[in-house]
Amino acid sequence: MASSREFIPLNIAVLTVSDSRTEADDRSGQKLKEMLEESGHVLHEKSIVPDDCYQIRAQVSNWIAAPEVQVVLTTGGTGLTGRDGTPEAVQILFDKEIEGFGELFRSLSYDVIGTSTMQSRALGGVANGTFIFCLPGSPGACKDAWKNILSLQLDYRTRPCNLLEIMPRLLEK
Repeated sequence: MASSREFIPLNIAVLTVSDSRTEADDRSGQKLKEMLEESGHVLHEKSIVPDDCYQIRAQVSNWIAAPEVQVVLTTGGTGLTGRDGTPEAVQILFDKEIEGFGELFRSLSYDVIGTSTMQSRALGGVANGTFIFCLPGSPGACKDAWKNILSLQLDYRTRPCNLLEIMPRLLEK
């Protein structure tokens, strides 16, 4: 549906969670950066931390506390192995979980990778008025999440509703 609304760029931070990636070979974080900028949003900061609960939580917490950061995207650490701890690190920070994000991601992912999608623990939530989405570490999964969910919900022109419309009310008491 066409919209007469103007696009509103958001400040988005990107965190890659990996024990082995560097800026030179961080394909998923780079993909998220490229897609958000192509969409018209602003990259606030991009960082890489190891699969360590406290380092993940510290970086995400810093961005949640920064009033200029409106969205945090993480990539990596959402699987089932012993080192995958992004959901445990981040979920505790949520004021509210957005259950529909993980459900929708896995539903869309099923069309691409079949039943292997059950291994994904992608999740979304909101903390201190900041939206947080934790994505798998594959560039394809990041692309699917961005193109099919996030780019639409982070666009004020999306009807009938989008996440930007509720941003002013996230901190209501």
